[in-house]
Amino acid sequence: MNRKNIGKQLIVLTLAWILVVTPLAITAQTKISMPKNKYKVEDDVKIGREYSAKVENEFPILRDSESTNYIQDVGRRLVSSIPNEFQEPQFQYQFKIVNARDINAFALPAGYLYVNRGMIQAAKNEGEMAGVIAHEVSHAALRHGTAQATKQTSLKNQILGIGAILGGAILGGQAGAQLGAIFAAGYQLRYSRQYETQADLLGARIMADAGYDPRDLANMFKTISGQSEGGRPPEWLSSHPDPDKRFATINREAELLRVSPNPIKSTRGFVRIQEKFSSMPQAPTMAEIEKGAKGNTGGGDSGGGGNTTPSTGMENGTYARTVVLPSSRTRSYNASAVRFRVPENWKEFPGQSDVWFAPEGAYGKDGITHGALMGAYQTQQTTLERATEDYIKGILQGNAYLSSSNDYYRFTINGRTAYATKLSGRSPITGNTEYALVYTAMLSNGNMFYFVGVAPERESTSYNRTFNNIVQSIRFTDRTQ
Repeated sequence: MNRKNIGKQLIVLTLAWILVVTPLAITAQTKISMPKNKYKVEDDVKIGREYSAKVENEFPILRDSESTNYIQDVGRRLVSSIPNEFQEPQFQYQFKIVNARDINAFALPAGYLYVNRGMIQAAKNEGEMAGVIAHEVSHAALRHGTAQATKQTSLKNQILGIGAILGGAILGGQAGAQLGAIFAAGYQLRYSRQYETQADLLGARIMADAGYDPRDLANMFKTISGQSEGGRPPEWLSSHPDPDKRFATINREAELLRVSPNPIKSTRGFVRIQEKFSSMPQAPTMAEIEKGAKGNTGGGDSGGGGNTTPSTGMENGTYARTVVLPSSRTRSYNASAVRFRVPENWKEFPGQSDVWFAPEGAYGKDGITHGALMGAYQTQQTTLERATEDYIKGILQGNAYLSSSNDYYRFTINGRTAYATKLSGRSPITGNTEYALVYTAMLSNGNMFYFVGVAPERESTSYNRTFNNIVQSIRFTDRTQ
């Protein structure tokens, strides 16, 4: 056999080896199948849209454009790496930050994803944070919410399941249970261990295809363990696998995936957002947020208050470049402990414990650009000054673009001691500087009444007059002690 023939055979053998080994390397990945699901994709979309509105009404969403844009960029990178067989054109993935310090994240059907600020702060690099997001993206892509509801044995449980889908928080236990309690009176749909493992495995594959190292998702569970009480979270009920077991499973899967030799780790954007969050007031826990929601506290939780999430119905509005000025004609509004007068051309949007007012073109899913809100905040403080400080901290936590002058002015509202202060910042809605005038007074039941007037700084002359007229019209109807 001559040298030429030997060379040809070596080439043939080499090509054969590539053809054989490459498919094995790909198919060696753990096979993931779409779970059985009796619901239509349209059901996921409807449920996700409906409950995202409720989440954003109950939870303090961080209204900071820089942070939101960053988390959305990371999310889009991961979504683009979902395997073709799990891509769903009807799903419109969205990513928002919940101003809560628990290390957690959760997803609603059809790709409405929420990441706790505490999780971003706890992550050691962007890869760890991206791993958590990839896990949640996987829950949505695999339609685990409606698949889990399909497995329920009774019609009642199916209805409860659909109503309480808060899509597989990265952790279970008390933090996970609190997510569902707000919407289902304590009933919490927990994904099976099988679904959690599927989300870990698909999340690892998505990470690798997006340029991250799946081992960072595994490492995030070590980070979680290190920051948990006792150094190791329990193996919660029957839903979430133990973090140590998840660490081993994900690392085994990483060996089967094509991981970049230079994966994305820490980035300038990640460092910038962590620094920003560190300079902000401490976020409340999910337990405090839930307590505030259940206690009908009026715009806040027991640890900070200031929840300025828009009331139901406002999300249907659209923002206009030009907004009509407040009418000089007014109408009366009566609440349980107070009555006052507002411009006749302002619409009202009652919430569970507060009411918002705004003219056409000044309200939408992200809040108001012109108008006011009033409510009562259940404070644990014994003085109005301390209660006001707590409430202002809560507003600043939920609206990171605002800043406070820290100047509080004492005066009276309808004979009661009151405080006033001004917040200002560049509105993420309009891009213009807006200001918020905050007025507070104590009610006879120990709750703190608040009035917040919001308007663009350039229209302050007109709106200052309106806000002053509203405050002067306030009459407290509760009985004083």
